Amino acid sequence: MKNLKIALLQLMPEDTLEGNLEKGLKYCRKSKEMGADIALFPEMWSVGYNILEDVTELKASAISNESIFLNSFGKLAKELNMAIGITFLEKHEPLPRNTMCLFDRFGNKVLTYAKVHTCDFGDERRLTAGNDFYVADLNVEQGVVKIGAMICYDREFPESARILMLKGAEIILVPNACPMEINRISQLRARAYENMVGIATVNYPKGKPDCNGHSTAFDGIVYRPSDPGSRDTLIIEAGDKEDIYIADFPIDEIREYRSHEVHGNAYRHPQKYKLLISEGIKEPFIRKDYRK
Repeated sequence: MKNLKIALLQLMPEDTLEGNLEKGLKYCRKSKEMGADIALFPEMWSVGYNILEDVTELKASAISNESIFLNSFGKLAKELNMAIGITFLEKHEPLPRNTMCLFDRFGNKVLTYAKVHTCDFGDERRLTAGNDFYVADLNVEQGVVKIGAMICYDREFPESARILMLKGAEIILVPNACPMEINRISQLRARAYENMVGIATVNYPKGKPDCNGHSTAFDGIVYRPSDPGSRDTLIIEAGDKEDIYIADFPIDEIREYRSHEVHGNAYRHPQKYKLLISEGIKEPFIRKDYRK
């Protein structure tokens, strides 16, 4: 497989579920016209990342995994012969989940991921966190690629991408809804570098509150025999406007790089990391949210 093209749908949401469905389907069709293998939406597209304060209303705005909204994207994936990563507020008990479903080009649901690291210091305290990270074999026209997913704040925890790498992920999809600035973008660059994975992140554009576009993609290839020293792994960084941005991942080159380089799982010492899974660690500081 030479290349994998991911359409980063940096779109402004509509005010209704029906509006987001119609706009989402329209931009998936445009993505296919641009040669995309996967179309990826920003975080919680079904509600435009709008987490209602009233829990009863919040639950009412959630949709099931078998809803018309979800199934419409599955049908379109089959029609277009293109994978679609659609995000939504998922109906779940006791509270809804922040979820992404990946449909393959045959319309099959091959991966469902609920955000593990919910932002419990803010509105996401009204959501149920996911329990694990998953990797799926995604059949695209050129072959099979191993795809994982994490969502927005998951990026802050190196363990998220590390687990996905250990499960075999070659590309990690990252729906997002926050201001993407130098430090957050640097985290994504680091996750790609240290795990030798491609990372595709899609954000809402400027105009959506607390968002600014700047969707990014990194290929994770730090060294090339033909280049002196290290290289920037950035494939694309979008501006702040609404648009479709195509990230073109050199899959064969990523695989060759992973086969001989020293990062990822090559020289880890997991037997020395027991503290990372200890439940008895005392808090080193009092948590405060200084970003408000």
